[in-house]
Amino acid sequence: MFEKNLTDLIRGLRANKKNEAKYIATCIEEIRRELKGNDPDLKAIAISKLTYLQMLGFDMGWASFQVVEVMASPKFVNKRIGYLAAAQSFRQDTEVLMLTTNLIKKDLASSNYIEVGITIDGLSHILTPDLARDLSSDLISMLTHSRPYIRKKVILVLYKVFLKFPDGLRYSFPRLKERLDDPDPSVVCASINVICELARMNPKNYLSLAPQLFKLLTTSSNNWMLIKIIKLFAALTPLEPRLAKKLVAPIKSLIQTTPAMSLLYECIQTVISGGMLTLNSESGEASSASDVALAALCASKLKKFLEDPDQNLKYVGLLAMGKLLTIYPKAVVEHRDLILNCVEDSDISIRLRALDLVVGMTSKKTLMDIVKRLMTQLMPPPVPTAAFPTATAFQDPSYRRIIVDRILSICSHNSYSNITNFGWYIAVLVDLVYISEVNVGSQLSAQIVDVGVRVKSVRQYCVKMMSTGRPESNSDILYGAAWICGEYCNYLSSIPNTVKALLRPEALRLTPTVQQIYLHNVVKIYAYWSRQIAEDWSHDSWKEFLDTTNTAMELVQPFCHSNDLEVQERAYGAREIFRIVHSKVDTFTENPSPILVNLSDLFFSTELNPVAPKAQRKVPIPEGLDIDEWINEPIPESDSEEEVDAYGDNSFLDDQYPNSDRKKGEPIAEDPEVQKRRRAQRAEKLKNDPFYISTEANSIPSSPISEIDVDSIPIVELTIDEKPSLKSDRFNKKGKRKSKKKDRSPSPELAPIVFQPEEMPEDAMGSGSDDDSKLAKPVAKAGLLDHDFSGLLSVDLSKPLGADEVIIR
Repeated sequence: MFEKNLTDLIRGLRANKKNEAKYIATCIEEIRRELKGNDPDLKAIAISKLTYLQMLGFDMGWASFQVVEVMASPKFVNKRIGYLAAAQSFRQDTEVLMLTTNLIKKDLASSNYIEVGITIDGLSHILTPDLARDLSSDLISMLTHSRPYIRKKVILVLYKVFLKFPDGLRYSFPRLKERLDDPDPSVVCASINVICELARMNPKNYLSLAPQLFKLLTTSSNNWMLIKIIKLFAALTPLEPRLAKKLVAPIKSLIQTTPAMSLLYECIQTVISGGMLTLNSESGEASSASDVALAALCASKLKKFLEDPDQNLKYVGLLAMGKLLTIYPKAVVEHRDLILNCVEDSDISIRLRALDLVVGMTSKKTLMDIVKRLMTQLMPPPVPTAAFPTATAFQDPSYRRIIVDRILSICSHNSYSNITNFGWYIAVLVDLVYISEVNVGSQLSAQIVDVGVRVKSVRQYCVKMMSTGRPESNSDILYGAAWICGEYCNYLSSIPNTVKALLRPEALRLTPTVQQIYLHNVVKIYAYWSRQIAEDWSHDSWKEFLDTTNTAMELVQPFCHSNDLEVQERAYGAREIFRIVHSKVDTFTENPSPILVNLSDLFFSTELNPVAPKAQRKVPIPEGLDIDEWINEPIPESDSEEEVDAYGDNSFLDDQYPNSDRKKGEPIAEDPEVQKRRRAQRAEKLKNDPFYISTEANSIPSSPISEIDVDSIPIVELTIDEKPSLKSDRFNKKGKRKSKKKDRSPSPELAPIVFQPEEMPEDAMGSGSDDDSKLAKPVAKAGLLDHDFSGLLSVDLSKPLGADEVIIR
């Protein structure tokens, strides 16, 4: 009578906060003594205390047998404690579970329906494949129980049984189907809930339920049940197109009348994913006026989601808009301004979802406006406003990088098909260099090079923008700038200044990759200029050419001592070209040296054209070549790395000791200390060897990025204006009064766009391999909480039960 109950335990824990561990240890010892006794009520109290301690993180696996004893108690209070403890502590590998089969059978047959209810609840947590097999017959027979309370619980626990014992689904499906016509709505709701979950794995099995489900859809007023039924139809309609046509009227009625946002969302989801909107295969638009009206109705209802102050509704609205966009874009584009407002939302998840939508809404008419709205995200005002409630959120580097990626993605989509003014796009790329404030120089550089190669009409403006800039960040843009100025140097305004700028000492602080492209293109520019000098030969031009050559020879010398071998090689090559040319023109002659004319042929003999994206797939297979056959048989791998190391090192020993009696290739015993010292000496030797490529990422010596003075790094003649308004804004201002002050970098006039033709391989194959949908797509990974449904996937409910398929009794 002096034992502590659960209330005493909790009070004691609160009173012993300073010595909680000691107090709990004492309580566990008391519980152990109480469980050794024969009093069932005392055992139940002990198990209840132990269950509470288990919730605090203490193990109670040692008391599993006592839990089963309490479960077997005839008293309802004790039995409830036992099932709760079992549900909380038992696992699939708990050994005493095999002792519970007959106990649970007995409790399921109890006349007390509440006792049956707690048994079913506990069973749902401790089910194993053996328990599911042994108890399935009892549970199936209880589907006709007189109490709806029991029928409902049995239906729900059967879902767990099917996961552990898939064959039970075939036995119980006729009874489960009958429950859809149950007079109690809670039983019907439970049946639909279970069927909805089962249909996620294999919806084809449940097509036969369509008439009953349709009747419930048109007669039920329970929103929760309607949501489940509509989810079921969303899984069934792709398998039966006729079902989609029949569902249009009731679902459209629900969309127009229901005030429940959850039901409205599921109806719209079913319309989108259930094939109720049919498209014309040629035009990609809705094939009938009713489809147009239905799509517009869905979009107008989703507009309410986007206008709702609830962030959750706004998010799911954007999610559904994204799915509708892929089917009927016109209905979504009408709400473009509202979606763009979501891009400025304070919630990062909503902004990202809106950005995904913006990419799909882009067209030739909307591109400039959308890009301008996105670029404002990169330069929000310092003081929070209604449009920018939290300016600090827009300073997140990862978000700024996403914005830049989206701008590049929508502009370069389908080979720049939406761009009508490439001068504007070049200005956008230059603006992003300054305002992005994240390292996206390589992406911007790649875009500038690609546009320069593809669009002939914009090359002059591109060279002008690249040759007059002083980027304060994103120095990787200099790679593309140097390439553009070298490839299309005929548009340069001052070649001598360009040559000197590319070889200025500040360039030595750049990355080796940029230094390499600098050295390569300075030679290209110099070669092109030499032909110009030869064509316009005079004493003044010869004097200027000779002075520039002398300067280039001096400036290129420091690059010859670079730590990067590629930079060294290019620097030596450039220096030799300058030296050879200088030796030929060191004195003035009436006629120019032939080398001035012929040097440019090394770099500009053919025009560089873009390669079509699908060119590689269209390369014809040579006759007689079997691409599935090995050209050279693969070398078999060694059995162990230790064997390779041992024999590989001894190949050197064979040369050192040629007269040894040891067989060639045989590993020799070596003192571990000697071996360790020899390896350390070899590693130290290779450390400073410029011809040894180390596996460590930091083994290549280079200038630290933190030491780069980006302010002093030129592209060519770095004389661009200070960072004023965006250059791309010039292309958006129409009909405004011109500024009195002349702009130093006026935007080019809108000229007809001239694309460079894309190259394809000779004898290219037909367009049979053009379909990108045949390419491999990434497989979605399973979620952390997903169950194993592999057993249910093989169950076919369309086949009748065989003679050997009987319910196990």
